Amino acid sequence: MNQLIRKAGEAALRLLYPNTCPLCGRVTEREVCPDCAREVRPLREPLCKKCGKPIGSDQEEFCRDCSRTRHYFDEGRALWLHRKQAAWSIYQFKFHNRRIYAGFYASEMARIYEGYIRKRGISLIVPIPLGRKKRRSRGFNQAETLAEKLSGKLQIPLDADHLVRWRDTKPQKSLDPTVRRENVRGIFRWTGRSLAGQKVLLIDDIYTTGSTLDSASRTLKKAGAEKVYFLTISIGQGY
Repeated sequence: MNQLIRKAGEAALRLLYPNTCPLCGRVTEREVCPDCAREVRPLREPLCKKCGKPIGSDQEEFCRDCSRTRHYFDEGRALWLHRKQAAWSIYQFKFHNRRIYAGFYASEMARIYEGYIRKRGISLIVPIPLGRKKRRSRGFNQAETLAEKLSGKLQIPLDADHLVRWRDTKPQKSLDPTVRRENVRGIFRWTGRSLAGQKVLLIDDIYTTGSTLDSASRTLKKAGAEKVYFLTISIGQGY
């Protein structure tokens, strides 16, 4: 009898709150709808050896940005190209409080990149912090929410407290690459104990030019980090 009641309750919940695809929002019986499962594929080689952007040829090592930019991070990767369903999903996650998507992103990160992360000896996960105004406006930091989920899945320690953004900045998307780097120069401080010998994985939602991740990486290395890597949900095209 109890089992029948439980099943009836689960059926009622599915009617009231049907499962929706985290990549397009359509109702689906699966975690991801068939169309998105077919169209949104993990990034594959050839990729930039520095930032992980798709590049045009196996003969190339770096994307255009990385071939002419000094980065402070050591290497990074992303799940998907920032387009269509992936871009829609991240927008809903950030601006429409779809925090539930963080579990899906973290599961995909763990599935695709756990081997990559273990091989690099990551010992600490750190999310990119938001400025005070953005955090107050959104009510949460999307990178922190994602980092918490990934930390739990991989059982790697998380520090979401000691990388601090000490001043607000202009929105990066409205700036050209050179101004982006100036906009985020020196905006982070590390307030925790020394990171000597640590290999840190930074978590953010989108990689465009890497300016914000570079600024954070520089701060972490000044605090003693041996290596700094990053992982994002999406990334721009490299060619």
